[in-house]
Amino acid sequence: MLEQKVLAYIEAHQQEARELLTTLARIPAPSNHEERRAEFCKEWLEAQGAKGVVIDEALNVIYPIAVTEDNPVIVFMAHTDVVFPDTDPLPLKIEDGKICCPGVGDDTANLVCLMMIAKYLTETGAVEELKAEADAGTRDCGLVLVCNSGEEGLGNLKGSRKICETYGRRIREFYSFDGSMSAMAVRAVGSKRFRITVRTVGGHSYGAFGNPNAIAQLSDLIHQLYQIQVPKEGKTTYNVGMISGGTSVNTIAQSAWMLCEFRSDSREGLAFMEEQFDRIIGEAKGQGMDLSVEIVGLRPCEGDVDMQVRERMIRLGADTIEEYTGKAPDHHPGSTDCNIPLSMGIPSLCLGTYEGSGAHTREEYVVIDSLLPGYKVGFQMVLSYCGRGVVPR
Repeated sequence: MLEQKVLAYIEAHQQEARELLTTLARIPAPSNHEERRAEFCKEWLEAQGAKGVVIDEALNVIYPIAVTEDNPVIVFMAHTDVVFPDTDPLPLKIEDGKICCPGVGDDTANLVCLMMIAKYLTETGAVEELKAEADAGTRDCGLVLVCNSGEEGLGNLKGSRKICETYGRRIREFYSFDGSMSAMAVRAVGSKRFRITVRTVGGHSYGAFGNPNAIAQLSDLIHQLYQIQVPKEGKTTYNVGMISGGTSVNTIAQSAWMLCEFRSDSREGLAFMEEQFDRIIGEAKGQGMDLSVEIVGLRPCEGDVDMQVRERMIRLGADTIEEYTGKAPDHHPGSTDCNIPLSMGIPSLCLGTYEGSGAHTREEYVVIDSLLPGYKVGFQMVLSYCGRGVVPR
């Protein structure tokens, strides 16, 4: 459990953390356009005294602590992007013990927890102590705290990819603060996402009646996709999430497109879906359909991971959540920033630091009373790797 001085710090900074949450939650950050939140996070961290904070080309805000040229690192991240396309300030209200705002939980509440941990490490002098230990060779790993980009949708995990590219095999363990405290994502769900466009000659709905209609052809293609019988082993799914096309009610559609995906918690399931997908696309082209396929998202399943290390991380996360909430979290597979390190064989875990509901809806909220225990969960997870602030079990 956390030492009393750390608990006192968390409680003394509750109001500051809440104000940071209500400020940050309003800042729009659609995937691939996280610039404003990234700049805010960088400036805020620097105002707390953080040194060496950078924004990389993927729009990750990176705060390296006790990181030398080649020492191993432990990564903790929480993502800045939200699923909503808003470019104006997001609407926020506080009522009935809840902070309500699109994206306030996923993932802004977790992001604030990570930022408050960075503040604690910085202003208490822990960063300098850790750096001195690393320079003296008495500490063998550094910490990399990341306000990362691109976790949602067509962000395609760009932030996590870039961090794994930058630090590579130096990453010893990897944590993502994402979701609520009720569950942890302990395995990776892989996916592949496409934009499929169908084109025809089109024409006037009356004068050219009988010409191929792109919307009708796209509909036939969707029907074929939905005839796929998924494997019984594990969980494999598919979905058509968006369709668009046509010009007017009296025009035979010349083009139509859809966004679709398939997912699986196993590499075998993904391979099966890819085979079925290729078969359906190939048959459609063979029948003369003019279509193009663009891959817009690719999230890998996990590779070979050290199970002993993974189980230790899962126990740490579950025990910590239960210690401060009184409830053990569920374990489930998920599509998260951990997909990238897991695909590289890096032990990884995704867990949350709040309770709430409505993720990915405009009615999303976090329960204010859950934030204090959530901060304790986050602090204990990070400080467990610092050798300070946590009483050994």
